[in-house]
Amino acid sequence: MDFKKEAEKLNIELTPDMEAKFEGYYAKLVEVNSYMNLTAITEHDEVYNKHFLDSLSIVKALDLNNSFTICDVGSGAGFPSIPLAIVCSNANVIIIDALNKRIKFLNELVAHLGLNNVNAYHKRAEDYAKEKGGSFDVVTARAVARLNILSELCLPLVKINGYFVAMKGQSGQEELAEAVNAISILGGKIENVIDFELPDDAGKRSIVIIKKVKDTPKKYPRQFAKIKERPL
Repeated sequence: MDFKKEAEKLNIELTPDMEAKFEGYYAKLVEVNSYMNLTAITEHDEVYNKHFLDSLSIVKALDLNNSFTICDVGSGAGFPSIPLAIVCSNANVIIIDALNKRIKFLNELVAHLGLNNVNAYHKRAEDYAKEKGGSFDVVTARAVARLNILSELCLPLVKINGYFVAMKGQSGQEELAEAVNAISILGGKIENVIDFELPDDAGKRSIVIIKKVKDTPKKYPRQFAKIKERPL
């Protein structure tokens, strides 16, 4: 796979500095992954395809011409937020994750790459929503939970007329069907689903785009145990 050419198909022109940052990201990811479980994918081309390019596909759902705030919920090893931050200086990126060791890795990574548009915090999404509800232009999550559960964690954080962009595998359409009720209750409206395939038969993906059209009722999000036990 030619990463630069695939990025061009997304209207992303990779500069030498960006390419160097992606190489630095890969090296750091593999180094830290040797003693901390960040990813099962470590082979160079696979990381570039299944992590970096997959993350960059979020631009299909974004307007990159204007500055925007984006919160990545449960970012894990930094996907999709760090690849987006590398290529888009217009993005003001906030990462939250419930696992402190992952946040420590991400803060070290951000410093290592010299990214000044990213902040990472050790927070649970349901608690962060109480602090920062309705604050973000875009909220995203990749492979964290099924969409009916994820919607309750993410939609409360989105501004009115902002977007929740869920990055899913091939189960996107199926998950959307079971999440319709939750999305409606939480103030969202399904705007679009973008289906695509990664190069080299690396898998089918769906990007589910949900617009926030009204305020989320104050009682949401509930504590995670309750969300999981009784999804909306």
